[in-house]
Amino acid sequence: MNLWKPIALVSLGGLVVSIGVQTASAAGVCHDQPNMAAAVSSLKAARASLEKAEHNKGGWRAKAIEATEAAIRETDRGCAFADTH
Repeated sequence: MNLWKPIALVSLGGLVVSIGVQTASAAGVCHDQPNMAAAVSSLKAARASLEKAEHNKGGWRAKAIEATEAAIRETDRGCAFADTH
């Protein structure tokens, strides 16, 4: 079984999501919301640590990265909602 393909796909997906999140952050999604902005920053740091971790640990590392990406997206959505309401 070739493990490079799933790793490459997960990495590519992470890159695409990362670019989207960075674009959203650059637009000021969490402005005037310091706690939410801090949460996004912490989640991004956690994602970076997970991406640097060695081995996939039976698939758990990839699942943790996906969950962290989902948490970043949801936090950004919460900021965007708060900005419009």
